Amino acid sequence: MSLHDDAVAVLKEYDDQRELRDAYVEHLSVHPDGMWKSCGGGHITASALVVDPERDRVLLTLHRKMRMWLQMGGHCEPGDKTLADAALREATEESGITGLRLLRGGPVRLDRHATPCGEHLDVEYAALAPSGAVESISDESLDLRWFPYDAVADVADASVVRLMESTRARL
Repeated sequence: MSLHDDAVAVLKEYDDQRELRDAYVEHLSVHPDGMWKSCGGGHITASALVVDPERDRVLLTLHRKMRMWLQMGGHCEPGDKTLADAALREATEESGITGLRLLRGGPVRLDRHATPCGEHLDVEYAALAPSGAVESISDESLDLRWFPYDAVADVADASVVRLMESTRARL
């Protein structure tokens, strides 16, 4: 199964945000290259909110290009077999934390937004940090910091807050 086919299957199983989900599926039906940054009509991206439920906190990155506190995530790559693989790879690369595991149940949310490289049709997961996880800043970040759940709204935009709230509801 190709990454494109996996994305279609994952999205068709996703039960929330039906209008947005249908728009993602339609995008992929019209754009065979819709998984890749090179797609002029926008592209699917994968992200993961890194959470430490033992300490009631989330790890956010101060994104180098966007200059915003965000969850880990980005573009799919040819080596990604599934959307979940892409989200976990991005979370691991950008957090420096080994041993992350995705929260069961598939994507937590979808979020469509404009970026300098084009429209992102983001498929958002949550990744659980192992006990005692130590983060390490990547080249894509200006900063990397743990925030208590109740402090996220003070630093991040509404999309990150919605992702955190949806993640907490699943924990």
